[in-house]
Amino acid sequence: MKRAKIPMLALAVLLYSGAALAQHGHGAGAGMGHSSMGRGMSAPSHGHGDGKSSGIRGTTMTGPMKINPTVAGKIEKMTGMPAQQACQGFKNVGQCVAAAHVSKNLGIRFDCLRADMTGTAPSNPTLCPAGTGSGKMSLGKSIQTLRPTANHSAEAKKGQRQADQDMKDSKSS
Repeated sequence: MKRAKIPMLALAVLLYSGAALAQHGHGAGAGMGHSSMGRGMSAPSHGHGDGKSSGIRGTTMTGPMKINPTVAGKIEKMTGMPAQQACQGFKNVGQCVAAAHVSKNLGIRFDCLRADMTGTAPSNPTLCPAGTGSGKMSLGKSIQTLRPTANHSAEAKKGQRQADQDMKDSKSS
């Protein structure tokens, strides 16, 4: 009897852990901007698909994003455009905030970074490298494409940490 309980308990823990990790985006691995995916491929979504905002790597947004006013102000300050406009096409607010931080940190035009990450044409294509927006790519791959000399992995992680902190700060205020 005891021998049957141990494997069942181990299986239950494994299944529970897998479900928890699937719901909670984690910083390493094939997450936001940490993969080496090429053009035309996108990083997996860390969403629940329920249409509600639930954190930095929360849900995939359908329709206009619900952006906390504190976060919206930070996005506007970093991108120079209204938050709804800046975040259009991103999977979630956290992805938009991370891109805004990377844009500011590295001096990459936000419009070009957004175009690469969302697979949409930049609003002014002459200000971005040829091929920008031709396919969805991760934050890390976008950095690698737009700023080849930067450590794309470290910069993507830094932007993600900054975005995580902004989202955390906005919930406590």
